[in-house]
Amino acid sequence: MTMDAVGHGKIETRALTPAQLKDLSVRANLPGLIRAISHYALIALVGTLIWQVAIRHGVVWTTPLIIIQGYLIAFLFMAVHEAAHKTVFTSRRLNEALGHASSLMIVLPYEYYALFHWDHHRFTQDPDRDPELVTATIPSSVTRLAIAYTGIVQLTNRIRLLVRRAVTGQAVAPWIPESKQSMVVREARIYALVYLALLIASIAFSSMMLLWCWLVPLYVGQLFLRPYLYAEHTGCERTRSAYENTRTTYTDRLTKWFTWNMPFHVEHHAYPSVPFHALPKLNLIIDERIAHRGQGYRAVTRETWRWFRRARQDGI
Repeated sequence: MTMDAVGHGKIETRALTPAQLKDLSVRANLPGLIRAISHYALIALVGTLIWQVAIRHGVVWTTPLIIIQGYLIAFLFMAVHEAAHKTVFTSRRLNEALGHASSLMIVLPYEYYALFHWDHHRFTQDPDRDPELVTATIPSSVTRLAIAYTGIVQLTNRIRLLVRRAVTGQAVAPWIPESKQSMVVREARIYALVYLALLIASIAFSSMMLLWCWLVPLYVGQLFLRPYLYAEHTGCERTRSAYENTRTTYTDRLTKWFTWNMPFHVEHHAYPSVPFHALPKLNLIIDERIAHRGQGYRAVTRETWRWFRRARQDGI
């Protein structure tokens, strides 16, 4: 998610030599396998615990586990994101397999997201062409701002969009080329059929497992994901320079693990070919060039919240 501030419109010179970039851009299977397996294994473990506790003691006792599960599921967004860049694995098919599996979990069709995200990289912080800005509005009140930070509206709109495309057969947006529209519709219909099959199976087996182990946590997890996404660009300049239009947030190791190192976001935007596992090394090289440096997500969330309030008052 991006929001902008008035900037300078200059283009940053390269910080890496071609040899350094080539070295950092090398793809490898092992880091992606370790990250993906650990992420999904924890989701399976926590989901099992939720179900067992719910059966034995009641759903109310699963609340702490649902919060943890929400965090884990919501941040599968990062697996989708990295797979969209085709940098998790050396194999294109493995990237697409991880991308679709994770996209199904968070109700964000993979191929559609890849098109959306490509334009986000091409036009970062351009209010007329960056899809993250085109689809966003400044909340008109403190209440609406608070609701925006929950991520509930964004997730609900995502589900509505998927259903509408599946039903109407129409997929029109500036970032969807006409040649890709049928593919986006087909993908939406396949995803919708998978969800329908899961619903039918749940009804047939009189099971609430998917509700408590997946859907409720998915919504709860937006409370973590949305502030994280706002931290990436909110309040940064309108400029072509990734060093100025993006924020890197310095945070703890656990957060970096489950966000697939994307807090190093300036690094990612400056050199999107660099895989997630090489971003810490890239940070050591370009750290001094970074204009927006967040010191933890609590501090950055306070900063983005203040920016939104100023933007509403100033009519940005």
